[in-house]
Amino acid sequence: MTRSPVFESLTGSFNARLNAWMRRRQGPDALPLTLARRRLYILPTRAGLTFWALLFLMLLAGLNYGNSLALFLTFLLAGFALVGMQQCHRNLLGTTLVAARAPPVFAGTAASLHVTLGNAALRPRLQLEAAAGDQPLVTADLPANGEQHLQLPLPAKARGVWNIERVRLATAQPFGLFRAWTWVYAPLQLLVYPRPYGALPMPGAPGRKPGTHSEGSAGADEWLTLRPFREGDSPRQVDWKAYAREAPLLVKEYSPPGAETRLFEFARLTDPDIEARISQLARWVVDAEARGDRYGLVLPQVRIPPDRGPQQRHRCLAALAACQP
Repeated sequence: MTRSPVFESLTGSFNARLNAWMRRRQGPDALPLTLARRRLYILPTRAGLTFWALLFLMLLAGLNYGNSLALFLTFLLAGFALVGMQQCHRNLLGTTLVAARAPPVFAGTAASLHVTLGNAALRPRLQLEAAAGDQPLVTADLPANGEQHLQLPLPAKARGVWNIERVRLATAQPFGLFRAWTWVYAPLQLLVYPRPYGALPMPGAPGRKPGTHSEGSAGADEWLTLRPFREGDSPRQVDWKAYAREAPLLVKEYSPPGAETRLFEFARLTDPDIEARISQLARWVVDAEARGDRYGLVLPQVRIPPDRGPQQRHRCLAALAACQP
C-alpha cells in the first residue's frame, strides 16, 4: 500500500516532534545505562488494538442481551490483557545497556553497531528487540544474570564521521498485545574510512629512487626505534635492559627485509577530483601496511609521522575519513 506524500509529511513531522520531546525529557545518556520506569513507554500493538475492539463488542453484546457469561468472559479477558501489559513493561524494566560501539568500516560497505545488553535479574528476559535509529530490529533472549551481544545493522555511508543519534530497545512479550520501548541517546559515532582505490604506483622513500631499498635490507631486519609496549607485542622484542634501569616498558621495533619508509602527500597528487585523491591515498596506506613498510601521511591540515602497525593504519585512514581540503 502506497502512502500519500501528505501522510508521510505529517507522520515525519509528528515523529520529529515526539523524538525531540523524548530527548528533552530524558536528557543525555551515558553508558552503562539501566532502564528506569520513567523512561519506558508502552502502547497497544495492532493485535492489541484488535483485541480491545473485540472486547468492547463483547461488552456491548453482553449488556444488550443481559448475558452474565458473556460479561464474565469479557472481564476475564480484560484482566488477562492487563496482566500481559504489566509483564511486558516488567520484561524491559531494569535491562542494562552495558556498552555500544561501531567498528570503523570502509565507504560503501555495511556497518554494524555492537551492543551489549545486561540482565541483573534472576529471570530471563525474552524477545528483547534492539535497533540503531530506524534500522531493522534485532531480537534476542537475555539470560538471567547474564549478558547478550548483538550486532545492529547500520546503513552504508560515504566517508566521514557519522553520529548514531539513538538506539531503540523494545519488547512485545509475553503475548504481543502491548509493546514497551525506549530510546537511548548515547554519544555514539561511526567512522567510515574512504574506499581504497587507485592505480598510481606507490611513491618511494624520500630521497631514494623508486624500487631501491636501504642498505642491509636484504638480510636481517633493521632496528628502527623504541616505542611503548602494546598489548600483543612479543616479550622477545622488549628492551629488558632499559626496563631494568627503571625505564618504561619499551619494545624494539624492526623493519622487515625490503621495507621502506614512505611519505604519502596529498599535495603531490594532481587529480582534480578530491575524493579520487583521498581514495588513492587510502589505497597506498592499505598496501604499505600489508607490505610491512613504515609510512606517513601529509594532508592540508594534518601531518602523521612515519610508523607502521594497526594503530598507524587507523590513524592514517581516520585522518583521510575526516579530511576536508
